[in-house]
Amino acid sequence: MKPTEIILLTKIQAPIQVVFDCARSIDIHQLSTKHTNEKAIAGKTAGLCELGDEVTWRARHFGIYQTLSSKITKFKAPYYFQDCMTKGAFSFIIHDHFFEEINGLTIMKDVFSYGVPYGWLGDLFNWIFLRKYMTKLLTTRNQTIKDIATNP
Repeated sequence: MKPTEIILLTKIQAPIQVVFDCARSIDIHQLSTKHTNEKAIAGKTAGLCELGDEVTWRARHFGIYQTLSSKITKFKAPYYFQDCMTKGAFSFIIHDHFFEEINGLTIMKDVFSYGVPYGWLGDLFNWIFLRKYMTKLLTTRNQTIKDIATNP
C-alpha cells in the first residue's frame, strides 16, 4: 500500500509568529473541526503545542466516533513543526507544517502524509472517499487559521 500525501499552500497576510501560533493552537484546531465535534480529551488539551506534547483527540468521522493520539516530534519556531500519530485508525500520519514570511505575507505549507490499513479495501476507500475528505478537513482548518490570524 502506497502512502498518500496531501500538500497545501495557504497565503496569510499576517506575521509568521501569529500564523505559527495559530497553527499549533489546540483551541483553534477544535474550532476548525467543530463540524466533527473534535475535542482534545487527553494529554495537552488547551493552549499552544510545544515539542514533545501529546494530544488525544476524539471526533466523529463518517458517523463513527474515533480517537487519535499525536505527538509533536519536531519543532523549530516559528518556521516548522511536525506532528505524528502515535495511536489511531490510520497505519501512520505524519503532518509537517512549514512557515515562511515574505514582506508580511506568511506562506503556510502543509505536507500531510498517511497510510491506510486493510489492504486493497483500505486503498479503495482512500481513493473513493478518504483523500478528498482529509483534503477538505485540512483546507477548512487552514481557512480558520487564516481568518483568526488576519482578524486577531
